[in-house]
Amino acid sequence: MQDGKHSYELNLIWDGDNTTDYATYTRQHRLRIERKPEVRLSADAAFRGDAGTHNPEDLLVAALSSCHMLSYLALCAKYRINVVSYEDQASGVMQEDGKGGGRFERVVLRPRVTIAGASQLARAEELHHRAHELCFIANSCNFEIEVAAVVRAS
Repeated sequence: MQDGKHSYELNLIWDGDNTTDYATYTRQHRLRIERKPEVRLSADAAFRGDAGTHNPEDLLVAALSSCHMLSYLALCAKYRINVVSYEDQASGVMQEDGKGGGRFERVVLRPRVTIAGASQLARAEELHHRAHELCFIANSCNFEIEVAAVVRAS
């Protein structure tokens, strides 16, 4: 890291060898990042990909969900709020533009958080707003990201 800048490098490998027919060429590819497990990817099934394989759209929603969670947990640790469980049922909506392109319109994060004890319940709820402001991935997006969090005490 230099001057607060972080770099990320990866190797993306297409598993095909022929694109002479749009309907039949493979959308399978692999993501390799040094010292990390390889990830197999495809296009979304709507774009002739494998429905049983992760796709770029899945990974975008997952990145937003993961970044929010990590920001939130860091804030909870800072304020000594004991999170005992965290689960998010995130979803995203992408709209095609009819010209071969498209864009995400919206992602909704639905974290369900349980904290130990009720004394900091209000602060734990408020920290979702701050976590969203801090999330590097959310700050890089130009579409609506809603956080519909529920926090409860155990």
